[in-house]
Amino acid sequence: MTTVERTVLTVTGPEASSFLQGLVSNDVTKLKDGLVYAAMLTPQGKYRADFFLVPDGDGVLIDVATPLAADLLRALSMYKLRSKVEVAETDRVVTRGTGPAPDGAYADPRDPRMGWRAYDGRAGEDVDWDALRVAACIPESGIELTADTFVLEAGFERLNGVDFRKGCYVGQEVTARMKHKTELRKGLAVVAVTGSAPVGTEIDAGGKAAGVLYTQAGGAGIAYLRFDRATGPMTAGEATLVRQG
Repeated sequence: MTTVERTVLTVTGPEASSFLQGLVSNDVTKLKDGLVYAAMLTPQGKYRADFFLVPDGDGVLIDVATPLAADLLRALSMYKLRSKVEVAETDRVVTRGTGPAPDGAYADPRDPRMGWRAYDGRAGEDVDWDALRVAACIPESGIELTADTFVLEAGFERLNGVDFRKGCYVGQEVTARMKHKTELRKGLAVVAVTGSAPVGTEIDAGGKAAGVLYTQAGGAGIAYLRFDRATGPMTAGEATLVRQG
């Protein structure tokens, strides 16, 4: 089971919300309803980091995978310029559980199967999160999400991670163009897996390259596919695959 450690940053100051609104893929005003899942993109529209924005009084917490935290902190510090904000790392711990969110915790906005997240030191649950992730086709940073990822191909619209009605943000033009002017021909999908193969194994469909196999759990996996070639049985190393969705 893959466990990715999390780091919690904090953005404080009178312009915290407006500062983040100009940088992230989702609408920061949704914080009034709970967690907001979002990404920071490069100017070319590719993935830089994904995270949860968390309401925290007059400020905002950012729940991000630890391997991405230092770069995200640098980026936020660079972008703040004259904005009246302060960005720092905290010592808060992220805990998770399944089912409806208890008092003081927040429902995971990506999919109900991912349960809840909390930042107040309560105990979490020991759960096979990879199995839940695979079933819901939810990508993980450093595995399915890389520097070459376009977030729409990674399912961010389905996962409530992008808003097309908010104002501009870094990488917005490319993302909007992919939404409105093209049909996605590649992207993440769940596949049934017979056997297993290392994460990152290339997928073959009738002698043609069809994608890459990533996380696997419970007889299923997340794969990045060329949809036009993923129409029948495929192979990835010693594993046999069939697209499920």
